[in-house]
Amino acid sequence: MMTEGAGSVPSAALAALAADASPRGEAARWAVELLTGPDAGPDADPGGRFVPALAARIAPDFAALLARWRAKGPFLVASYQPVAHKAWVVLAGAGEGRHTLSLTLDSKGLIQQFTLQPEVVTPEIPTWDALEEALRTPGVETSALAARLTPEGYDVLHASAAERPMPAGSTNKLYVMRALAHAIDSGALTWDDEITVRSALRSLPTGDMQELPDGTRVSVRETAHKMIVLSDNTAADLVLDRLGRAAVEDAVADSGHHDPVLLRPFATSREIFELGWGDPELRKRWATAGETGRRALLDGIDRPLTVRLSDLGETVHQFGVDWFMNAYDVLGVLRGLAADSERDATGTVEDIMTAYPGLVVDRDRWTRAYFKAGSAPGVMMFCWLLRDHAGDTYVLVLRQQADEQKYVGDGLFLRGLGARVIESGLLGR
Repeated sequence: MMTEGAGSVPSAALAALAADASPRGEAARWAVELLTGPDAGPDADPGGRFVPALAARIAPDFAALLARWRAKGPFLVASYQPVAHKAWVVLAGAGEGRHTLSLTLDSKGLIQQFTLQPEVVTPEIPTWDALEEALRTPGVETSALAARLTPEGYDVLHASAAERPMPAGSTNKLYVMRALAHAIDSGALTWDDEITVRSALRSLPTGDMQELPDGTRVSVRETAHKMIVLSDNTAADLVLDRLGRAAVEDAVADSGHHDPVLLRPFATSREIFELGWGDPELRKRWATAGETGRRALLDGIDRPLTVRLSDLGETVHQFGVDWFMNAYDVLGVLRGLAADSERDATGTVEDIMTAYPGLVVDRDRWTRAYFKAGSAPGVMMFCWLLRDHAGDTYVLVLRQQADEQKYVGDGLFLRGLGARVIESGLLGR
């Protein structure tokens, strides 16, 4: 690995990378060695390190990819940020500036995301006006909400277009989680019950449950964990199928959604993929249909998925193909999950909701951190529920929507803004 050079920050970054004994840390060290070592090294074959789909896509040209990446160096490790199953390594290059190496691991420790791109720099956010200035991007609609929860409701600290319904991507899984918590609470299910994988419910990544053979039995607990922590689409669809669509629609209403009709019928991820990127006539019919017509459309695509990841690209939220909510709806479902956690004597809801906080959390300040992200072509949103040592609870919601994916990017900027707000102390003022 490249030596740290002068200064304490690179030394600290290398020390943090070296000290990470998890599979995530081992994978990050392997990747960094490929980019900073004297050559690509003997272990440059990604076949045994990547999930099969990623290996098949990049393995044939992996040597050329590494050559292009290494040409941007030589690199110095400037920072290392590990969070749950993800890691971000900032590499300072002498040639083309600083780059971020991003890795995401699946539940088996295999790499399912592996990218290098110019570092996304987010500004300091000392005021709410600074947040709005940072969010302002041509071609992008944005929304933000920060609030402190109270026994009576909430106090708004900052809001911009917070009442606007916008596509939320995988944030819909919070409603599925609420419906599951209600089923557990009522005794209709237990965390140890099992769910059976079958082809009719297999979706596309994110996640890895779509790789499981038909007939595989997985506990409700593990499936729910993957649904929230890995944002596993197949896991969410399996849970929704076990609960029934009506149970999730009830959870939407129970969580205080401002217009529950927007989420009726509550589509699975598989259905959204099929509607959005399958036969173009489907999304046109979905856009003009009412609730009854939409339910009939879903009945008509009750089959194994025909869409592939390579089919995704153009935005489809303009046709209503997504899950729509406003920022106050997000606050409501997060608050509901916190209440569900209080009723869950097993502690499983809390374990799942806090397993992946989305960023490095200052535990000297925050005792609880829930997080969920949602994305689709042209859609990006992040939300957090945070409790401090004084017992005060805050919700932060940041959202972007555009007619073209290029204006939204991969979420690193919006995630960075969330981190800046949380670090700034604005939530406590």
